[in-house]
Amino acid sequence: MTSPERPVRIAVQIQPEHAPDYAQIRDAVLRAEDAGVDIAFNWDHFYPLNGDLDGEHFECWTMLGAWAEQTSNIEIGALVTGGGYRNPDLLADMARTVDHISAGRLILGIGAGWNEKDYDNFGYEFGTAGSRLKLLGEYLPRIEHRLAVGNPAPRRDIPVLIGGGGEKKTLRLVAKHASIWHAFGDLETVTRKSAILAEHCAVVGRDPSTIERSSSWPGADKAQGYVDAGVSLFTLGTNGPDYDFTALREALAWRDARR
Repeated sequence: MTSPERPVRIAVQIQPEHAPDYAQIRDAVLRAEDAGVDIAFNWDHFYPLNGDLDGEHFECWTMLGAWAEQTSNIEIGALVTGGGYRNPDLLADMARTVDHISAGRLILGIGAGWNEKDYDNFGYEFGTAGSRLKLLGEYLPRIEHRLAVGNPAPRRDIPVLIGGGGEKKTLRLVAKHASIWHAFGDLETVTRKSAILAEHCAVVGRDPSTIERSSSWPGADKAQGYVDAGVSLFTLGTNGPDYDFTALREALAWRDARR
């Protein structure tokens, strides 16, 4: 379980798809910060995941550099970076740089990757779920080392968010490396896997309450159940070209009423 003192936070994932003009994304980030979100995420894909799968799309990390300059208060990051898309030492140095640009507001979200089209069309080896997780496990210590030796050092200990729910491998990586775990599934699944994560934490000698639990927004009628299960970070996704914030505003109102 996470600490009951951990405040509930609301994030928006501004999905960089179907926005033919980057100004639409820039405007969405501004509106998100003005609305009071705690975090703005994008994602690390090379093609849309919804609608026209060959439609308009923009790249993740160059965008985060722009967000770092554009925003002032909110945290920013990818939900999540594809672990095999970049040399891990380079990724760590990119993260360190964006962390400095943002004055210490970056979250380094990372996962094993899953969208085969991204891999095939950009020349990466897709492999298997197991091989991608193995690669992620090899990359995470390299990322930690590169962050530790960077000069100048990051503005803070950059929080690492790991997304995924594999009970034997992914959750073990979360226990060893993550500050935030982004879970997938309904309340029963999240609760069960949170307990498994606690078991992995016990093996590596870590207090499981030091890992923030994160999930997709389930709606105001179900959110308290997730909070009771230890979730304190909720994310809502929205895509272009309009970036509708109707559901986001409802989630923010729910958060503010709790506070």
